[in-house]
Amino acid sequence: MHQWVVATQKALAPLANSENACFMQSYLRGQFEFYGIQSGPRREAMKHLFSHSQLPAIDELPLVLDELWSLPQREFQMVAVDLLIKLKKRLPVAMLADLQRCITTKSWWDTVDMLATHIIGSFYLRYPNETMAFIERWRGQDNMWLRRTTLLFQLKYKQNTDVPLLFSLIRENKSDNEFFIQKAIGWVLREYSKTNPEAVMEFIDSEKLQGLAKREGLKWLKNNGGITSSSK
Repeated sequence: MHQWVVATQKALAPLANSENACFMQSYLRGQFEFYGIQSGPRREAMKHLFSHSQLPAIDELPLVLDELWSLPQREFQMVAVDLLIKLKKRLPVAMLADLQRCITTKSWWDTVDMLATHIIGSFYLRYPNETMAFIERWRGQDNMWLRRTTLLFQLKYKQNTDVPLLFSLIRENKSDNEFFIQKAIGWVLREYSKTNPEAVMEFIDSEKLQGLAKREGLKWLKNNGGITSSSK
């Protein structure tokens, strides 16, 4: 096992808290084991390993990522996500395949959403053509986490959002009643409504979005007095 992963295990294991672990496991529907370490203490324990001199080499990241992802406690996957965010401006385009494995393995919103909004979002800005090739493959997959990623990767783009692409992806997924797809549609529309409220209201009306997607999509506008009568 890579020495950085071994050091991570040594840093986290002493912080195990069985009471917290039971709560965390229940919160994520019993899908993962936990040490029971909250994000603040976890990041504090890892601070020395995230210093520049201690970080693994970029060419070792795929191995480190795979090993962290293979460990049973969910905290290790969260460390992996934190590590990717720390190094996101240095990640090579070849790691898109590794990221796809992370999205489709041990999948849940806690890892997928961070990978989508922080990492895939960064890759698309740095490597638009190569990332778009993955987005095009993911958008047609049965795997909802890949499709959720295509919906969310532009979440932080604001005025740089590729609106035709976003709206096209939403149209493809709007009839999927899966909670995590409808929630993603509403979430990304809500965020984009802060930049272009008229476009979001018109889109929701024209596509006749309903339920969770509509409620979430209009939430910010409703709370900030931006709802027109036709969109209520």
